[in-house]
Amino acid sequence: MLLKNLLKSKVRVICAVSCLLFSSCATAQNQKAATLAVDTIAERMLVYQLGNGAWPKQLMGGSVVKYETPIDDALMAKIKATPDKHATIDNWATSREINGLVKAFKETNNKKYLDAAERGIEYLFEAQYENGGWPQYYPDKSSYRAEITYNDNAMINVMNIMYNIANKVEGFDVVNPRYVTKAQDAVKRGLDCILKTQVKQGSKLSIWAAQYDQNTLNPAKARSFEPASLSSSESVAIVRFLMRIKNPSPEVRSAISHAITWFENSKIVGYRFDKLPDVKDKGLIKDDNSIIWARFYDFATNKPIFGDRDHSIKNDVAEISLERRMGYAWYGNFASKLLTSEYPKWQKVNP
Repeated sequence: MLLKNLLKSKVRVICAVSCLLFSSCATAQNQKAATLAVDTIAERMLVYQLGNGAWPKQLMGGSVVKYETPIDDALMAKIKATPDKHATIDNWATSREINGLVKAFKETNNKKYLDAAERGIEYLFEAQYENGGWPQYYPDKSSYRAEITYNDNAMINVMNIMYNIANKVEGFDVVNPRYVTKAQDAVKRGLDCILKTQVKQGSKLSIWAAQYDQNTLNPAKARSFEPASLSSSESVAIVRFLMRIKNPSPEVRSAISHAITWFENSKIVGYRFDKLPDVKDKGLIKDDNSIIWARFYDFATNKPIFGDRDHSIKNDVAEISLERRMGYAWYGNFASKLLTSEYPKWQKVNP
């Protein structure tokens, strides 16, 4: 009987020790997993983040931000030398990082990614104009950087983030709950700006320009080869954002339908913009299967226009310099999917 009790006690001790060891191992493994819960690209985004919460598209000296590039001492020196005035929403800067960091947080549960994303969101709240628009750069307001910028989808990228926060979708349910009301207000003001800036041609609405004066809301020019004009590519992104809105108002419906009508009436059938054979140049080439739009259109005539570095405006892409003809997206199938699939689907949901 004594031996039996001793054996039972020994078993209990062994079990207790085993449980302790297993628990310690599990804890160690969890700690190790937490340590390893990193995302390489997200880690680099943290390094590039500016003091005001935003990100640059270029570093001091002009080098483009590339998160695929490992950070060595020379690159780190450039990053540290880049001032806050480089903060921008151009070329996906800041919106790319906020989206990426929220996604990385969802995948790793690494809180520092969410913290950095929220600092970026705070920057976007601060940068918005009272009239609802966003400048291309903030706080740097030199030249066209202060203009309300749809160009390269800058403002629409921000509006999509605000919409995601306001509606707790696309992973943004994880951000600070107090942002929801602020984002709802930002979307409301941004939408008001979008509706006010849709260009009227007589009594009819058309599409949008790429930039607008932040005070008058009149279309504005940007770089020397980017004239004030109707901009097809950017307008596609604007319409896509408008179609995200649930229970759209009559004003939103009107903005969408008029833009679609403009795209239908302004498409160029039977051509593509491509490299020309046997010469280092680009131009329009006949292609029966192609439908394209010019990047810019004249406000009065709805005819394609093309800008050059000398500020001149031409009616034929062949008339601008070779350097600009080769170096800009003057034509594209920008609205193809919008017309053939996206808008018809939206119509079924919003009859």
